[in-house]
Amino acid sequence: MNNTSFTPTGIKTQVPSGARTSTTHNDSQPAKRGSTKRTKALRDLSETTHPSISLERATIETAVYREHEGKLPAPVLRGLFFKTLMERRTLYLGDDELIVGEKGIRPQNAPTFPELCCHTMQDFDNLNNREHVSFTVTEEDRRIQREVVIPFWKNRATMTKMYEALPEQWHLLFEGGMFTEFMAQRGPGHTVADGKIYHTGYLDFIDIIDERIASIDFNRDMDASAQKAELTGMRLVCEGMIILGRRYAQEARKRAAQTSDPIRQEELLEIAYTCEQVPAHAPRTFREAIQMYWFTHIGVTSEMNNWDSYSPGKLDQHLQPFYEADLSSGSLDREDARELLECLWVKFNNQPAPPKVGITLKESATYTDFCNINTGSLKPDGSCGVNDVSYLILDVMDEMKLLQPSSNVQISRKTPEHFLHRACEISRKGWGQPAFYNSDALIQELLGMGKTLEDARESGIASGCVETGTAGREAYVLTGYLNIPKVLELTLNRGFDHYSNRKIGLDVSDPTSFTSYEELYTAFERELRFIVDIKVAGNNLIEQLFMDTMPVPLLSVITDDCIQSASDYNSGGARYNTSYIQCVGIATITDALAVLKKHVFTEHTLTMSDILDACAADFEGYETILDIMRNRTPKYGNDDEFADRILREVDDTLQSTIAGRPTPKGARTIVEFLPTTCHVYFGQTMMASANGRHRHMPLPDGISPEKGADRKGPTAVIRSAANINQLRTGGALLNQKFTPSVVAGKHGIMSMSALIRMYFTLDGHHMQFNVVDRSTLIDAQRHPDQYTDLIVRVAGYSDYFNNLDRALQDEIIARTEQDL
Repeated sequence: MNNTSFTPTGIKTQVPSGARTSTTHNDSQPAKRGSTKRTKALRDLSETTHPSISLERATIETAVYREHEGKLPAPVLRGLFFKTLMERRTLYLGDDELIVGEKGIRPQNAPTFPELCCHTMQDFDNLNNREHVSFTVTEEDRRIQREVVIPFWKNRATMTKMYEALPEQWHLLFEGGMFTEFMAQRGPGHTVADGKIYHTGYLDFIDIIDERIASIDFNRDMDASAQKAELTGMRLVCEGMIILGRRYAQEARKRAAQTSDPIRQEELLEIAYTCEQVPAHAPRTFREAIQMYWFTHIGVTSEMNNWDSYSPGKLDQHLQPFYEADLSSGSLDREDARELLECLWVKFNNQPAPPKVGITLKESATYTDFCNINTGSLKPDGSCGVNDVSYLILDVMDEMKLLQPSSNVQISRKTPEHFLHRACEISRKGWGQPAFYNSDALIQELLGMGKTLEDARESGIASGCVETGTAGREAYVLTGYLNIPKVLELTLNRGFDHYSNRKIGLDVSDPTSFTSYEELYTAFERELRFIVDIKVAGNNLIEQLFMDTMPVPLLSVITDDCIQSASDYNSGGARYNTSYIQCVGIATITDALAVLKKHVFTEHTLTMSDILDACAADFEGYETILDIMRNRTPKYGNDDEFADRILREVDDTLQSTIAGRPTPKGARTIVEFLPTTCHVYFGQTMMASANGRHRHMPLPDGISPEKGADRKGPTAVIRSAANINQLRTGGALLNQKFTPSVVAGKHGIMSMSALIRMYFTLDGHHMQFNVVDRSTLIDAQRHPDQYTDLIVRVAGYSDYFNNLDRALQDEIIARTEQDL
């Protein structure tokens, strides 16, 4: 059907031969990824366009706030701003596009969010000039920032208010690399779409909101005014979404009237038909369903720079009914559907994460905005969710090989082996996608957090990393990373931090006075509780700030229970609310405690002074001690009970210290093991560790073992990792690295599949693979121009090897190459 196009009624009309024809990698043209000429060209544009910033959103927002700030309640002000943005923003409609909409004024153009972080002029210089993750900043951008944005937002931004309100002890720990804060430059909107936008248009949402407004009892309900303000803001954003679609419909019709190309004219008219239907009304076709999601994605991520971008959840299950209906009517075939999905993939890749600076950049040093496609998971009734669109998505993922969207497959006991094998085939190609998640474990995790079974089966991975929640029904907010092994470092140094050169922690006693391992561990627990108390208190202050000043009415519209409760997503309006603290470096602290327990307190082969002196000297002159630490001590990742018992103890301590803590909006705090790129930053803030890790070297990612410590193969790694009770976490990331020869052929696929199945029977949450040999990575580091397309798995996401700084490249090179 590549030589036909379709009107809204489904009537086929002939178009000239060669239009939108498929071009394979066997043709005479240089190989470009994409199944058609169109998607090859769109992908090429996306990949070759350097990211830049856009101040259009900031300028419109400033104008709205100047006129209305102080005159309108916060939800109404935010709703009015969004509607105005949709009315005034520049529309991009590129050549050959079938799916329309960008956050900025063009592909790879990122808006700024001055209400969250008002960038300084120095920030703009850094963004423009830095070697990695840079953004083009024009002189006009600088002028607008200097003359318009900074004068208004400098003292209004939440980051400014946050830093002024947080106590000195919080700042000491933050600046010492003890923890990070996600909300410093971004907002909380972390969630996944469910299916409601595929059967509810924004005009329908307005009707629902109007009914709820009519039900407010202004005589008896003391929150009536606040409720009306919330609902009014929600109504305004729905109007804004409808305006966006109608403007695109008008623009497409205008372009159609101006073009002399009959093929493109027909395509533009089809875009117009689509945008007249969605987002005002529910989608009717496969194409309209994709466009409905994409408009919603653009809306949510334009409303607030939420951490992370709005993920589509179970995209295969959402799209399958439209796919089947269009196939039955003859208005679509598989290649048409594949091209539309490839166009969507390009749209994801066109959206660089909004610019970050400082510590926020260090914890997430990537353009990736962490949108994640959930594929193959269970259906609401508990049956297997793998369908035709699931395989189509795998094909698109394989063909496009884009950093965004991140893609995962959810594997349950009911998943067909063929689907798992196909996912492994893609994974072993060496670019880190898809990641593998345990559907059965995700449901158990959510049930343990208090979700109903029905809601738990709506589980979705929110971002390119590993955290899970109930799609469309939960606000599950990441609050920042916690440097677990540095807690031990402060314990052993009486609270003194050598990175910031000042005392930032508790003085829990002279470590040389400890007479038992239990005494040492109790001191560590005291230090941990002190730090967590300060982190959680800071989280609560920040959460209250967002509750009071930064509602997100659009995200509230599409999250269950917010309309009915007339309460914002950021204020606890969602059916479920969760707050995550992401723990980093559990392998390092496990191995360090193993050294101390075995050699200082059990066998007495070393003294505490020996350990402290060796670490202070970064092991220079202490080679014998370094050898004992590295080679004569049980290590996590080897299925060794001595080390794994310590791992379980640390896990239990983290849970008892962190989990369950309440927050102002009614959430409770959950432990998660996730680093993004923070394991590199945290390592840079630390001295040498008692496990033999040199100072400033990266920590391990997630729950992966320390580099070089796992010496007994991947099955030993997963048995050790299973000692962490992952069912009571919100996610635990496990990276494994193989050389291509190890996973080659049918045997390689079978071995990968068996390893995943084995780990998931042990209640493992997640597993992902880097399939590349060390020599290739070393050569890529030496000759970057020859490896411009080399993609590696970093933590919960993939990135171009050349986009990573040297420390992160070295960390990936140093990961253990496993053998099956």
